[in-house]
Amino acid sequence: MRYFIHLSFDGTRYHGWQIQPNGISVEGELERCLSTLLSTPTDIVGAGRTDAGVHASHMVAHFDVPEEGMAVFDTSQLAYKLNRMLPPDIRVSAIEEVADDMHARFSAKWRTYHYYLSLKHTPFNRHYTWLCHYDLDFSLMNEAASLLMQYDDFACFCKSHTDVKTTLCDVAEAAWKPVPEGSGYGADWVFVIKANRFLRNMVRAVVGTLVEVGRHRMSLEQFRSVIEGKSRCQAGESMPGNALFLEKIEY
Repeated sequence: MRYFIHLSFDGTRYHGWQIQPNGISVEGELERCLSTLLSTPTDIVGAGRTDAGVHASHMVAHFDVPEEGMAVFDTSQLAYKLNRMLPPDIRVSAIEEVADDMHARFSAKWRTYHYYLSLKHTPFNRHYTWLCHYDLDFSLMNEAASLLMQYDDFACFCKSHTDVKTTLCDVAEAAWKPVPEGSGYGADWVFVIKANRFLRNMVRAVVGTLVEVGRHRMSLEQFRSVIEGKSRCQAGESMPGNALFLEKIEY
Protein backbone atom coordinates (compact mmCIF):
# COMPACT_ATOMS: atom_id res chain seq x y z
CA MET A 1 0.00 0.00 0.00
CA ARG A 2 1.35 3.42 -0.95
CA TYR A 3 0.78 6.68 0.88
CA PHE A 4 1.48 10.32 0.07
CA ILE A 5 2.67 12.66 2.82
CA HIS A 6 1.95 16.34 2.28
CA LEU A 7 4.24 18.55 4.33
CA SER A 8 5.92 21.93 4.64
CA PHE A 9 9.23 22.89 6.18
CA ASP A 10 11.55 25.73 7.04
CA GLY A 11 14.83 24.70 5.45
CA THR A 12 17.04 27.14 7.38
CA ARG A 13 18.89 24.59 9.48
CA TYR A 14 18.83 21.69 7.03
CA HIS A 15 21.38 20.57 4.46
CA GLY A 16 18.57 20.20 1.94
CA TRP A 17 15.87 17.60 1.48
CA GLN A 18 18.08 14.61 0.66
CA ILE A 19 19.79 12.57 3.37
CA GLN A 20 23.40 13.70 3.82
CA PRO A 21 26.28 11.77 5.42
CA ASN A 22 27.42 14.71 7.54
CA GLY A 23 24.38 16.90 8.09
CA ILE A 24 20.72 16.84 9.00
CA SER A 25 18.12 16.72 6.24
CA VAL A 26 14.35 16.96 6.03
CA GLU A 27 14.16 13.50 4.45
CA GLY A 28 16.27 12.05 7.24
CA GLU A 29 14.11 13.53 10.00
CA LEU A 30 10.91 12.33 8.35
CA GLU A 31 12.26 8.82 7.79
CA ARG A 32 13.50 8.60 11.38
CA CYS A 33 10.12 9.53 12.86
CA LEU A 34 8.05 7.48 10.41
CA SER A 35 10.18 4.37 10.96
CA THR A 36 9.74 4.73 14.71
CA LEU A 37 5.97 5.09 14.51
CA LEU A 38 5.55 2.19 12.06
CA SER A 39 8.04 0.02 14.00
CA THR A 40 9.92 -0.85 10.80
CA PRO A 41 12.56 0.85 8.66
CA THR A 42 10.59 2.97 6.18
CA ASP A 43 12.08 4.72 3.16
CA ILE A 44 10.43 7.78 1.70
CA VAL A 45 10.71 9.28 -1.79
CA GLY A 46 10.28 13.02 -2.21
CA ALA A 47 8.85 14.93 -5.14
CA GLY A 48 12.14 16.78 -5.49
CA ARG A 49 15.43 17.62 -3.84
CA THR A 50 15.58 21.11 -2.38
CA ASP A 51 19.03 22.53 -1.67
CA ALA A 52 20.43 23.61 1.69
CA GLY A 53 18.47 26.45 3.22
CA VAL A 54 15.59 26.23 0.73
CA HIS A 55 12.05 26.02 2.13
CA ALA A 56 8.84 24.30 1.06
CA SER A 57 5.29 25.48 1.48
CA HIS A 58 4.19 22.22 -0.12
CA MET A 59 6.33 19.12 -0.46
CA VAL A 60 5.04 15.63 -1.22
CA ALA A 61 6.72 12.32 -0.41
CA HIS A 62 5.55 8.73 -0.62
CA PHE A 63 6.18 5.62 1.42
CA ASP A 64 5.05 2.00 1.14
CA VAL A 65 3.53 -0.28 3.75
CA PRO A 66 3.28 -4.06 3.15
CA GLU A 67 -0.34 -5.15 2.78
CA GLU A 68 0.32 -8.20 4.92
CA GLY A 69 1.85 -8.12 8.34
CA MET A 70 0.90 -4.51 9.05
CA ALA A 71 -2.22 -3.39 10.83
CA VAL A 72 -4.33 -0.81 9.02
CA PHE A 73 -3.62 2.60 10.52
CA ASP A 74 -5.54 5.83 10.72
CA THR A 75 -3.79 8.32 8.42
CA SER A 76 -4.98 11.34 10.41
CA GLN A 77 -3.65 9.82 13.61
CA LEU A 78 -0.33 9.02 11.96
CA ALA A 79 -0.06 12.63 10.78
CA TYR A 80 -0.86 13.82 14.30
CA LYS A 81 1.80 11.56 15.84
CA LEU A 82 4.38 12.57 13.24
CA ASN A 83 3.84 16.22 14.07
CA ARG A 84 4.30 15.45 17.76
CA MET A 85 7.61 13.76 17.01
CA LEU A 86 9.03 15.88 14.20
CA PRO A 87 11.04 19.07 14.85
CA PRO A 88 8.83 22.19 14.89
CA ASP A 89 10.25 23.40 11.56
CA ILE A 90 8.66 20.43 9.73
CA ARG A 91 4.89 20.10 9.58
CA VAL A 92 2.77 17.32 8.05
CA SER A 93 -0.56 18.58 6.74
CA ALA A 94 -2.04 15.30 5.49
CA ILE A 95 -1.35 11.65 4.73
CA GLU A 96 -3.43 9.91 2.09
CA GLU A 97 -3.55 6.44 0.53
CA VAL A 98 -2.88 6.52 -3.22
CA ALA A 99 -2.71 4.00 -6.05
CA ASP A 100 0.38 1.80 -6.03
CA ASP A 101 1.57 3.27 -9.33
CA MET A 102 1.53 6.84 -8.02
CA HIS A 103 5.04 8.21 -7.50
CA ALA A 104 5.79 11.38 -5.55
CA ARG A 105 8.45 12.42 -8.05
CA PHE A 106 7.61 10.88 -11.41
CA SER A 107 3.83 11.33 -11.23
CA ALA A 108 4.09 15.06 -10.52
CA LYS A 109 2.92 17.11 -13.51
CA TRP A 110 3.87 20.60 -12.37
CA ARG A 111 6.06 22.20 -9.73
CA THR A 112 5.91 25.86 -8.74
CA TYR A 113 8.67 27.81 -6.99
CA HIS A 114 8.55 31.29 -5.45
CA TYR A 115 11.57 33.52 -4.93
CA TYR A 116 10.99 36.49 -2.62
CA LEU A 117 12.77 39.83 -3.00
CA SER A 118 12.77 42.83 -0.65
CA LEU A 119 13.72 46.36 -1.55
CA LYS A 120 14.03 47.49 2.06
CA HIS A 121 15.43 45.85 5.16
CA THR A 122 13.30 45.08 8.19
CA PRO A 123 14.16 42.94 11.21
CA PHE A 124 11.58 40.40 10.07
CA ASN A 125 12.28 39.73 6.39
CA ARG A 126 15.95 38.80 6.47
CA HIS A 127 15.37 35.05 6.86
CA TYR A 128 12.98 34.47 3.95
CA THR A 129 13.70 37.15 1.35
CA TRP A 130 16.68 38.43 -0.62
CA LEU A 131 17.41 42.05 0.20
CA CYS A 132 18.14 43.88 -3.05
CA HIS A 133 20.35 46.97 -2.94
CA TYR A 134 19.88 47.87 -6.61
CA ASP A 135 17.26 49.67 -8.65
CA LEU A 136 15.59 47.02 -10.79
CA ASP A 137 13.54 47.33 -13.97
CA PHE A 138 10.84 44.74 -13.24
CA SER A 139 9.06 45.42 -16.51
CA LEU A 140 12.19 44.49 -18.44
CA MET A 141 12.78 41.49 -16.16
CA ASN A 142 9.31 40.23 -17.02
CA GLU A 143 10.04 40.61 -20.73
CA ALA A 144 13.10 38.43 -20.20
CA ALA A 145 11.18 35.95 -18.04
CA SER A 146 8.60 35.51 -20.81
CA LEU A 147 11.39 34.31 -23.11
CA LEU A 148 11.85 31.25 -20.90
CA MET A 149 8.60 29.82 -22.26
CA GLN A 150 10.01 29.90 -25.79
CA TYR A 151 12.73 27.37 -24.94
CA ASP A 152 12.98 23.90 -23.46
CA ASP A 153 16.72 23.39 -22.93
CA PHE A 154 18.01 25.15 -19.82
CA ALA A 155 21.53 23.78 -19.53
CA CYS A 156 22.75 27.34 -18.91
CA PHE A 157 20.89 27.40 -15.58
CA CYS A 158 21.99 23.95 -14.39
CA LYS A 159 24.69 23.62 -11.77
CA SER A 160 28.00 22.60 -13.35
CA HIS A 161 29.13 18.95 -13.16
CA THR A 162 25.63 17.76 -12.31
CA ASP A 163 24.85 14.24 -13.48
CA VAL A 164 21.51 14.66 -15.28
CA LYS A 165 20.19 12.71 -18.25
CA THR A 166 18.50 15.71 -19.81
CA THR A 167 18.38 19.47 -19.36
CA LEU A 168 14.96 19.79 -21.01
CA CYS A 169 12.17 21.42 -19.02
CA ASP A 170 8.71 22.68 -19.93
CA VAL A 171 8.25 26.12 -18.33
CA ALA A 172 4.56 27.09 -18.16
CA GLU A 173 4.81 30.32 -16.14
CA ALA A 174 7.58 32.76 -15.25
CA ALA A 175 6.89 36.25 -13.94
CA TRP A 176 7.74 38.81 -11.27
CA LYS A 177 4.70 39.91 -9.28
CA PRO A 178 4.29 42.60 -6.61
CA VAL A 179 3.54 41.22 -3.17
CA PRO A 180 0.59 42.78 -1.31
CA GLU A 181 1.71 44.69 1.75
CA GLY A 182 1.64 42.60 4.90
CA SER A 183 2.12 39.24 3.17
CA GLY A 184 4.87 37.22 1.53
CA TYR A 185 7.39 37.20 4.36
CA GLY A 186 7.82 40.97 4.16
CA ALA A 187 8.84 40.81 0.50
CA ASP A 188 8.06 43.46 -2.09
CA TRP A 189 8.27 41.20 -5.17
CA VAL A 190 8.02 37.48 -5.82
CA PHE A 191 9.27 35.58 -8.84
CA VAL A 192 6.85 32.78 -9.73
CA ILE A 193 8.04 29.99 -11.98
CA LYS A 194 6.13 26.82 -12.88
CA ALA A 195 7.53 23.87 -14.84
CA ASN A 196 7.18 20.14 -15.20
CA ARG A 197 10.67 19.71 -13.74
CA PHE A 198 13.62 21.77 -12.58
CA LEU A 199 17.34 21.29 -12.86
CA ARG A 200 19.63 21.53 -9.87
CA ASN A 201 20.08 25.18 -8.86
CA MET A 202 17.94 26.26 -11.83
CA VAL A 203 15.57 28.71 -10.15
CA ARG A 204 18.31 30.57 -8.30
CA ALA A 205 20.36 30.83 -11.49
CA VAL A 206 17.35 32.12 -13.43
CA VAL A 207 16.69 34.76 -10.76
CA GLY A 208 20.35 35.81 -10.74
CA THR A 209 20.33 36.25 -14.51
CA LEU A 210 17.05 38.18 -14.46
CA VAL A 211 18.55 40.52 -11.87
CA GLU A 212 21.34 41.26 -14.35
CA VAL A 213 18.66 42.20 -16.87
CA GLY A 214 16.86 44.33 -14.27
CA ARG A 215 20.09 46.22 -13.52
CA HIS A 216 20.50 46.90 -17.26
CA ARG A 217 23.74 44.93 -17.27
CA MET A 218 22.29 42.37 -19.71
CA SER A 219 20.00 43.06 -22.66
CA LEU A 220 17.07 40.91 -23.77
CA GLU A 221 19.16 39.78 -26.74
CA GLN A 222 21.99 38.79 -24.42
CA PHE A 223 19.54 36.95 -22.16
CA ARG A 224 18.32 35.00 -25.15
CA SER A 225 21.93 34.26 -26.13
CA VAL A 226 22.63 32.91 -22.65
CA ILE A 227 19.81 30.38 -23.01
CA GLU A 228 20.84 29.40 -26.51
CA GLY A 229 24.53 29.18 -25.51
CA LYS A 230 23.74 26.46 -22.93
CA SER A 231 26.78 27.43 -20.83
CA ARG A 232 26.40 27.99 -17.09
CA CYS A 233 29.30 30.45 -17.01
CA GLN A 234 27.37 32.86 -19.25
CA ALA A 235 24.38 33.11 -16.91
CA GLY A 236 24.09 35.18 -13.74
CA GLU A 237 25.14 34.20 -10.25
CA SER A 238 23.20 31.75 -8.14
CA MET A 239 21.05 33.63 -5.66
CA PRO A 240 20.85 32.81 -1.93
CA GLY A 241 18.65 29.84 -1.07
CA ASN A 242 16.92 31.37 1.96
CA ALA A 243 14.47 33.31 -0.27
CA LEU A 244 13.41 30.27 -2.32
CA PHE A 245 10.25 28.26 -1.59
CA LEU A 246 8.90 25.15 -3.25
CA GLU A 247 5.35 26.46 -3.33
CA LYS A 248 3.17 23.82 -4.96
CA ILE A 249 3.23 20.37 -6.54
CA GLU A 250 0.44 19.26 -8.85
CA TYR A 251 -0.49 15.71 -9.86
